[in-house]
Amino acid sequence: MKSQKEPSSFSRKINWHLVFIGVFLLIVCLIVWRVLNYGVRINPNDYENQEFTADISDNLIPFIRTEEQKAKDDGITTIVAMGNAPFADDRDSDQSLANIIAKKADAVVYNCAVADSYLAAESISPVYSPVDAFNFYWLAYSFCAPNSNSSFHAYDADLKQVYQNVFEEMGDSLSEEGRNVYYNLLSIDFNTVDVIVIMYDASDYMLGRPVYDPEYEANIQTFSGNLTAGIDLIQDAYPHIQIIVMSPTFAYAVDDDGEYVNSETYRYGDFPLSSYMSMEGNAAAIEGVTFLDNLYGTVYESIAPDCLKDNLHLNEKGRELVAERFLYALDYYKPAS
Repeated sequence: MKSQKEPSSFSRKINWHLVFIGVFLLIVCLIVWRVLNYGVRINPNDYENQEFTADISDNLIPFIRTEEQKAKDDGITTIVAMGNAPFADDRDSDQSLANIIAKKADAVVYNCAVADSYLAAESISPVYSPVDAFNFYWLAYSFCAPNSNSSFHAYDADLKQVYQNVFEEMGDSLSEEGRNVYYNLLSIDFNTVDVIVIMYDASDYMLGRPVYDPEYEANIQTFSGNLTAGIDLIQDAYPHIQIIVMSPTFAYAVDDDGEYVNSETYRYGDFPLSSYMSMEGNAAAIEGVTFLDNLYGTVYESIAPDCLKDNLHLNEKGRELVAERFLYALDYYKPAS
């Protein structure tokens, strides 16, 4: 019986070389394929049409009053709304945001928002930029100064005179709304006010105004700093008032060709709209007040076409959604004793 012939050492050597070469080529192919197909490939021309998702950045903080801070309970929920277009649009209509809230909350709502106003001031005082008289800090200043222990700018000691000068200087460019809001604020007894809600839209982003000042967090010429400084005034003068800050909703940027584009990828200044929202949220957290993220939690990109009249302003559906979100925050924590 013939024995089976053993393979030569030469043939065994050649076979192992072929195996090694095959493995090596396979690894090279896998690396090349991985590099060429890493992640999701996006056409740069379509980048502005991609939808971004993010966690909702709500921060609902319980409002706790001390015995000294409690306001007299008159049985009426009184709310003051401050900001710009979200509250100011169609202010006399039953479908205005303030009136929707008043009806749903069974509350008295003073609508003290001024259309076409901004959160970041142009200058340090309305003395130098009259339009600043209608942003959040200076309107808060107007009703807080008489009841505050804080130090105020010496050149604004007589604020009523400053506003009279603003009215005269602006002349016909001053909307009747701005004048009425100022006098309305002075007529309110803030000792009876329960809540102040603050909401500015994406107008500051669309002007490329500064978001924050890393060296001075209460710089009123920045989006978050103006909010911080105004809240400081209210908390000092009226510590019994609960403050709720609501971020801008989603808005479309408008490019040089007049086309609506994603506000996350298009920048008028240094930051996208989401940075304005996040820094506003940070400021609210530092001040210890409730913050609602409307950008990702209320009117977000995928539903924006159904909730906006144009690239920025809310329609009735959008207002209903924002009102529901406000009521959610209002009822989330009952004021604790």
